Formats: sequence, C-alpha cells, structure tokens
Amino acid sequence: MGMFWLLSSLLVAAPVHAAEEAAIAPHEGALIASALVEDPHTRALLEAARSQGGAYRRLVDLCDNIGARLAGSAALERAVQWSLVELKSAGATSAWTEEVMVPHWERGEESATMLSPRVQEMSILGLGGTVSGSVEAEVVVINDLENIGPEVAGKIALFNIPMQEGVPAVKRYGQAVATRLNGPSLAAEAGAVAAMVRSVTTRSLDTPHTGATRYAEGKPRIPAVAVTVEDAMSMARIVEAGGTVRVRLSTGGVHHPDALSHNVMGEIKGSKYPREIVLIGAHLDSWDVGQGAHDDGAGVVEVIEALSLIVAAGKAPERTIRVVLFTNEENGVRGGKDYALAHPPRRSERHVAAIESDLGGGAPRFWTAGGSDDDLAWLRRAAAPLGMPVALGGGGADIRALGEQGVLRIGYRPDDTDYFDIHHTRADTIDKIDPAAIAESTAAIAGLAWRLANTER
Repeated sequence: MGMFWLLSSLLVAAPVHAAEEAAIAPHEGALIASALVEDPHTRALLEAARSQGGAYRRLVDLCDNIGARLAGSAALERAVQWSLVELKSAGATSAWTEEVMVPHWERGEESATMLSPRVQEMSILGLGGTVSGSVEAEVVVINDLENIGPEVAGKIALFNIPMQEGVPAVKRYGQAVATRLNGPSLAAEAGAVAAMVRSVTTRSLDTPHTGATRYAEGKPRIPAVAVTVEDAMSMARIVEAGGTVRVRLSTGGVHHPDALSHNVMGEIKGSKYPREIVLIGAHLDSWDVGQGAHDDGAGVVEVIEALSLIVAAGKAPERTIRVVLFTNEENGVRGGKDYALAHPPRRSERHVAAIESDLGGGAPRFWTAGGSDDDLAWLRRAAAPLGMPVALGGGGADIRALGEQGVLRIGYRPDDTDYFDIHHTRADTIDKIDPAAIAESTAAIAGLAWRLANTER
C-alpha cells in the first residue's frame, strides 16, 4: 500500500470488456496517481482522503459499537440513527430517512453432527431464510445443480460445488452463488429432507459462509445450512470411495412479520444544477454474524467520508451529490427497490448517475458501468483524470432498480482477492480492514463523485 498506480497513463479510463476484467485487478499498488490529476481541487480531495483517516475511524465506531446489522434487528435501526448523526456531522445540507418494510428472519439455535463414519461436530451457519427443523439422514452428494434426481428423496443433499479461483473474484462468486440461492429449494422439490451447501469461497479455515437462499413459492421448504469447504470435501471423498455419511442436523430459523426499517440520505445541494443528482451509495445492513466490516460497512463509511471531504473542501458541486445508505440488501434488496419507486425521474429531481460501493474495503482497481452510449462516454471523460479503467458491467444490487429507470449505474471495484475469504462469515470484522486501502477507496469515490457533479454532459 501507499504507492501510486504507475500504469495509470496506460489505463486512463479505457473501455474494458467483461472478458478483460481479469487483467485489471492483479496490478500491485493499483492506487490513484493524484500527481497526474491536473485539477487542483480534485487533487486536494484525493490527498485529504489519504491523510485524514475519517473513513476508518467511522468504521471502527460502527463495527465495535453496533456490529452486525441484519434486516429487522434493533442493531440495524441503531445504525440508521448512527448514520443520520454521521451525515449531519459530515456537513450534509440535509439528512433524512425514508421508511422501508423489510423481512425479519432470526437464526435461532442450529447444529450439525456427523454420526458416521466418524463422530464430529461440524461448523455450520444456517442460510438466510432457512426454516427450522431437525433431521437425521444419510448424505447424498450433488456436484451439478442441473442434475438433482430421486436419489435425494429422504436424504440430506450436500451441494459440493466449488467456487473457482480467479481475479476479480466477484465474477467467480456470481457463477457459484446460484447453488446457495436455488439448491435447497430444488432439493426439497426432489424429496430431500435437508440441504447442506458448500460455502461459497475458495479458501477456508473451518469457516462457514452464510447468505440468502430462496424457496420456490408454494413448494416444500427444508432446513438449509452452509458447511465449510473442509467438511464438504471430506464428506464427498467418503461417499465417492463408497462409504456412507450420516448427519444429524438442526436449524432454528424463525420468520417474523415484516419490520419497519429505513433508508438514510444526506446530500450537498448543487450550485448550478441542484435537480440533477449524483448518488453515492452503499448498504447499511449486514448478516447477523461478524461485524459487517467489509460487507458493507466499508462502503458505508467511504461514501459518508467522501461527502465530508467534499464539504470540507469549501466549494459547492454544480450538481447535487447525495449519499444513500440502503437497508435490506442482503435478504431482499427492498431498500434499493423502494428508493427507486420513491425517486422516479421528475421535474424536481433526476438522477444522472448512481455509484455503489459493495465489494469490501480493498484498494482501488476499476469501475464497472451500465448505461447508454452517451452516459458511458460522459463517465469516461469524468473518470479519466483518476486513472482507473471503466469496464462494462453495471453497478451493485441496490442501484439496479435505478438502472432500470435509465440511470447510469457505476460499480466501485476494489481489489477483492481476499474478500470472499471472510464474506458472510463471523470473521468479517474490523481487524480485517487495511486503513490505507479504505482511505484510497474513499479517495476514488470522492474523486469520481466530484468529477461527475462538475463535468459537462
């Protein structure tokens, strides 16, 4: 950390196709070369982000004093109030909340024990939304989501489908996560009594990874848990060698009525085009394990600190810059959907761009974007001085609904080499955050927000 991105002169906002993204990420020290930024105001924003450390201090506070923030929990609503205070202290012209009804699921007690061929307590995490239940049955190994047959009837289905290695890791995650989302429901339809899903990660230290699963409407629902990579591979080897694995599994998931939550907003009014909105956002909720430091506490503090830096620099943007902290991304995306419904294109305001940070607190690598040819050309002009490539591919889940309204969507893509090692685990805690990396990410987001707010279309 700490060195400038020396390749920036070769990679200045060049259009990058999805197939080329893997070539972007591995460059060591891929940081914004502020020395190459001609505009003194933008350069000052980048340097302030590096020197002040406000994002990291906020993240320590959020993680240590509030912690995990699952939709429907009291902790999430404490985070809502915390965010309002932080946005006001950052100097937002105005800060407010908007109500969102969100799913309210609680994990409850859960356990799993291998009974044969050896006795072993297993590390598990119930998948988000799992039903409660207790079963004891033989394990059937499934290596292909497309081929689930009658052999799973009366058995526990083990989905042993690995996430592939590669950088950027988020592309491999997207390919692997379908097993967690859809596997348990497919197994239930075929008669399985429970489902165990190999954790969606490439590396593990006996670490289960939770995440949402989706039960098909009107179909059977069975207990569904994540197991560690180590346990999944061990059980698969035993079965492949002709042995029998038997497991006792219990889940305690409880579904409550929908709960009241809130999106949180704060903004700096534009001096020339106040009705044109440049949104910078992240999701405030997290899973109920760990502290939600990388996912997505890092994004939350990056966008708050970006606003703080822009205010402190003493020059109003031409367009309005709005921070939006979305609720319920993890198990419903209702915050993003409701925000788009509440803020359609109209005379009083129109979103010209939406940036989301939801890939952890690593150092800057590139942007992904989805929009019209004119929007993408404008983005590349605005992003060029920052020296980070723009790849086709759209933004995060929370801004997808805005994209469907025609808004330019931009995803912030930091280095995610190690991100999925701790994603959705008890290990997603503040000690895994590099203060220098999160400062660089804040610089990138503040720089692009400022450039978009002031670059003519």
